[in-house]
Amino acid sequence: MTHADLIRFSDIGARLRAHRLGKGLTPDALAEKLGISRAALYRAEKGEIRKIEMLTSIADELGVSLPSLMGVGVEYVSTAIAFFERMRQLEEGCQQVIGLFSPVSYLLTSDAYDDVLREVLRESIPDGVDADGKSAEAVDALIDILRARKQAFRLRRPLIVSLIATADLERFLLHGLIGRHDLPAAVVRQRRLQARREAEYILSMLREQPIGIQIGIVREPVPATSFQIFRQSDRSVLAISPFRLGEQPNIRVGVALITSAPEAMALHEDIAARLWTESLKGEEAAAYLETMIDKYAIAQG
Repeated sequence: MTHADLIRFSDIGARLRAHRLGKGLTPDALAEKLGISRAALYRAEKGEIRKIEMLTSIADELGVSLPSLMGVGVEYVSTAIAFFERMRQLEEGCQQVIGLFSPVSYLLTSDAYDDVLREVLRESIPDGVDADGKSAEAVDALIDILRARKQAFRLRRPLIVSLIATADLERFLLHGLIGRHDLPAAVVRQRRLQARREAEYILSMLREQPIGIQIGIVREPVPATSFQIFRQSDRSVLAISPFRLGEQPNIRVGVALITSAPEAMALHEDIAARLWTESLKGEEAAAYLETMIDKYAIAQG
């Protein structure tokens, strides 16, 4: 296989768009910085890149290495917006998603989760760091990307294997959907109730077993970082992320990586297979989750 076979210009354009969003730049703003027309930038984001000089200029302006933008080796992503936009792009062309999600797969959350998540992400912004409102705007942009992911997932219905760690579920049920720990008691109660509803939503899927959705509850220790494997028709892509949504989210600090390197793929495929084999599934998982809800979740009413 040649290097030309490995480099997809449409992928380069997709990465360009993701990193632009991660920098909070509009197409017009980036085009102006680069000294090119909006139409030229639009073509670049579509993968119509005719000169390496343009790609180099774009990489420099976005603060990303040229190999990362081209997807050679490992692609490093330093913002949550860029990372979740890349997830949306990868999900568009995949037949199956396999992953260890914390605390649960966003794709399998309820619609009510989105509105609460916006509040959670905003309250996770440290005091005094959002005087210009940029962080709140970034949260809104991230929610738009997440909702687009969920909508596309429900329309396309790729197969999904979601591994859920019991330790993450315990914290989720005990603390609720919170961005920090100094919230008023009434708010904490509502957030714990929302966490309970999300756990019950997972419980309903375990019992109904919708076509294409497989959920495994993992009782053993799991990796500290989430990972996802996107199986496409002609390749698989691995994403490893320090970013997390839900209880005590992190969307501010970290570096995610995306790669199709054979060794990394094989190692994480093995981890996923082992965790899936040893996880609780179906009625056994439903019974276990029901016990967890009764033990850790706040009572309704």
